[in-house]
Amino acid sequence: MLGLHVDGRDELIDNILANFSFLIDSVGFIPNGNRTYYGTRSQPPFYSLMVELSLKDNPGKSLLDYHEFLLKECNFWMAGLSSLSDSTPTYKRVVQLGKGEVLNRYWDNSDDPRPESYREDVETVEQALEQYPERTKGESYRHLRAAAESGWDFSTRWFEIEEEGVFDLSTIHTTDIIPVDLNSLLYNLEMVLSESFEINGMEIESETFRGKALKRKELINKYCWNAKAGFFMDYDFVKGEQTSVKSLAGVYPLFFEIASEEQAAQVSDVIKDQFLMKGGVVTTLNESGEQWDFPNGWAPVQWMTIKGLMNYKKIGLAGEIKRRWLELNTSVFESTGKMMEKYNVVDMTLEGGGGEYPNQDGFGWTNGVFQKLKKE
Repeated sequence: MLGLHVDGRDELIDNILANFSFLIDSVGFIPNGNRTYYGTRSQPPFYSLMVELSLKDNPGKSLLDYHEFLLKECNFWMAGLSSLSDSTPTYKRVVQLGKGEVLNRYWDNSDDPRPESYREDVETVEQALEQYPERTKGESYRHLRAAAESGWDFSTRWFEIEEEGVFDLSTIHTTDIIPVDLNSLLYNLEMVLSESFEINGMEIESETFRGKALKRKELINKYCWNAKAGFFMDYDFVKGEQTSVKSLAGVYPLFFEIASEEQAAQVSDVIKDQFLMKGGVVTTLNESGEQWDFPNGWAPVQWMTIKGLMNYKKIGLAGEIKRRWLELNTSVFESTGKMMEKYNVVDMTLEGGGGEYPNQDGFGWTNGVFQKLKKE
């Protein structure tokens, strides 16, 4: 949609948004894919960002056109909130961390093998049973499915890492984790809903949602900021501690301006010292063989990183990431005639890879981010 906006294809943006609005209205959320077997899990909640983009330079449209869909998506992510208690601290995608403290996790309403990766899931869960005999098969399938809901399928973000450099998909425990990116996205959804209620003249509701967003911002800082590492981390609420995996999910609080100036400066230093590679920024620092890990770079998180840094006037670093990413996209295109789903940002002579399937030719998010960055 970013690329379409640059190209003046606003009608196509509106059609995409109309399709997603229809899905929210009929299914209750935007499913992970447009097939019936994806009806148990969502996409990450980017809908509010899509709405904001469609309203840009478009005086004929109003946030109120999308109000009911924004609210319905928010209700999906917060379903079960009223049933949380000390004895029942979790329900689907909501997690109570303390009195009056609720954040979200990824989840899937089913707990059997994913139809799109049935054989792989059965094999992974058989391995998981050997390591975690106390876990049911359903729990392990749910961890795999929840990671698919995150979009980061798969990454060491979701793994139990007992030993440095040893990574095993069967240790996945996604639903134990409060992801920093998900909660940043929901912060934006709540802020957009606050604005929508205000336009509608519903001041009390507007203040309520603004309060929810500000509380979420406070909790993201409380549970996901690591002062020692100078970075935003995911939080394992079962263990009561942050995970050990630094990932580019840690830039989302900069993208949504949740971070303080001091935090942003520290995150910027970590990005420059640890994540910046020849072809852009690498997704995590762990070389696991999974596609959402080192040495791969993906267009969406390049965009989130660049924009997040720009929000805090880290112009030099943002520009350097942009330059390296565009050069990598261009050189691969010139040698292959293709844009790719993901790229190896560490060794630019090699393709991106890893995971359950071959690197895909073309890809909407690669094209869109390239077009947006090239035009700036």
